[in-house]
Amino acid sequence: MVPLQKLLGKEDRFFELFAATAEQARQSVQALRKFLRNPGPTASLEDFAAIRRKNKAITMQINELLCTGFVSALEVEDIEALSNSIYKVPKTCEKIAERVQLAPQHLAGVELTGQLAMLEQATSTLAEMVKELRKGLTRARVTALNEKLQAVEGDADNTINELLRGIYNSTESPGRLLYLKDLYELMERVTDRCRDAGNVVLRIVLKGS
Repeated sequence: MVPLQKLLGKEDRFFELFAATAEQARQSVQALRKFLRNPGPTASLEDFAAIRRKNKAITMQINELLCTGFVSALEVEDIEALSNSIYKVPKTCEKIAERVQLAPQHLAGVELTGQLAMLEQATSTLAEMVKELRKGLTRARVTALNEKLQAVEGDADNTINELLRGIYNSTESPGRLLYLKDLYELMERVTDRCRDAGNVVLRIVLKGS
């Protein structure tokens, strides 16, 4: 098998698009942090809509390249899996904002700083992996980054388990508890998507090494 690094010239457009969509994923979490500073019912969702439009355009370009038979170094299934996993991150962040806007009063007294920090770490690590992919990630480097991503996802799992424990044992309003449960699970889903994308990057590098 020809080393992945030697084929980067032929595949430059794919790597460029992967880096662009990973950056949109990172920016979607930044938009979510900004939104949650003042999540009233009239808070604007335009930042999320703009990111969604950009990300959709990038994904369409990836799909167009696939349809033209541009692929040679990367397998179609890997391109599709990586593209789909990253694409879902901004969509999920926008959905979180939409859910928050339905009943922002339920966020009173709720601290989301820890979850947001994990989302930022996950998307930043993923963006780093994808950007370095076009330069020729080594097996050691991609493994280290993927382990970092897996650790964040594991921490997110542990966090949501504790949060759900509190919800299941609470006597608060059922509507508020359902609202918080949906919100926590959506935030945890963002780290899941990043983990999935990281696994694809790892697979790509291992296949090409």
